[in-house]
Amino acid sequence: MNDILSVMKFTIKDMLKRKSYIISTIIILILIVVGFNIPNIISKFNNSDTNNDMKIAIIDQNNIFEDKLILLNDFNLNYDLNFDINENDIEKELENENIDSAIIISKDNYQVNMKYLVNDMSLVYSTPDDLINSISDLYRTINLNKLELTEEQIASINPSFNIQIESLGDNSGFNTIITVITSIILFYAIYFCAYQVSGAITVEKTSKVMETLVVSTSPTNIVLGKTIGIGIVGFGQMLLIILTAFISANCFLEKELLNMILDTSNITFSFGIITIIYFVLGYLLFAFLYALTGSTASKPEDIQSVNTPVALLAVFGFYFSYFSSINPDNKINYFASLIPVSSPFCMPLRVMMGLASSVDIIISIFILIITILIITKIAIKIYSSAILNYGTKLSLKDLIQLYKNK
Repeated sequence: MNDILSVMKFTIKDMLKRKSYIISTIIILILIVVGFNIPNIISKFNNSDTNNDMKIAIIDQNNIFEDKLILLNDFNLNYDLNFDINENDIEKELENENIDSAIIISKDNYQVNMKYLVNDMSLVYSTPDDLINSISDLYRTINLNKLELTEEQIASINPSFNIQIESLGDNSGFNTIITVITSIILFYAIYFCAYQVSGAITVEKTSKVMETLVVSTSPTNIVLGKTIGIGIVGFGQMLLIILTAFISANCFLEKELLNMILDTSNITFSFGIITIIYFVLGYLLFAFLYALTGSTASKPEDIQSVNTPVALLAVFGFYFSYFSSINPDNKINYFASLIPVSSPFCMPLRVMMGLASSVDIIISIFILIITILIITKIAIKIYSSAILNYGTKLSLKDLIQLYKNK
């Protein structure tokens, strides 16, 4: 046990010192913060381009607002409004670019007309609807006050409408977003953390560090120590990423927008526990597979080729669970939650959607654990014989022979 802890500590320190790990983590965290700030960035640019720099003259030809247009400044519209320009000077003011546009208000019987004037029609993308609506509201308020109505009567004539969105269906659109995000996070966490095991073993083989480790402890302790160490580092990285995303979402996104995009009602404490369990088991499954393939590579250049079968297996499991989650009531989704290569990505989603029973979860975990134990046994046996191989890349036939001999 002490040897496993020693290898684990050595692996953790080595992983945390790697520039690739540090740089990739920093880049991911920056992208998350910037990503959650995109709505604010877009809003800021739109405001600076359209509102804050936009100078608009407003002219009341018939004085139907009774010199109360200045009250528009209290509406916080972020336009630079000018009420003192004479109508005869509008054309000159537009040509000299003293103003960007002008609104001329007139009344014909019961109809109020608004003329929107600009100097160059090609530069007009849209009319300032928020300003026009505010002018309409101000006109309505002025005329209602003339009728000397009570507040209740005014409220009944000019009510405020509160819009609430409710769904009578299963909210599959919102749930799909959550399942896709969860599935991608699980795949990234499991696959890329497990992939590090193969690279670490191959690099240590070529740097002769493995010879020192083999002399100091048994291959079993090396495999278990490195797998656990890399898993802890990977799990810590994922927690940091998730925590950063959670904080960024709550700090930079409006709650209404966040609730509209993501329905988090199904993310419960039990779902979090199940997700962690399947992350650990899924990581162990692919980590031991990569430990097996990593020990067969004779040089770092061979890592990609020897890892291809495991990579294809992981991608198959991810897409199998992803496409089956699109139609969660299908039997294919049930089988995807039982097959070891796809259950780490699929079962947490079934739990979140309330489709998995306790029996389903127990059976899935049992199958996954049995598979991990079998693969671990095979990986350690082959690892013990192949770890000091510095010759050509071992073929499948060579691996079978090594396993039989061991």
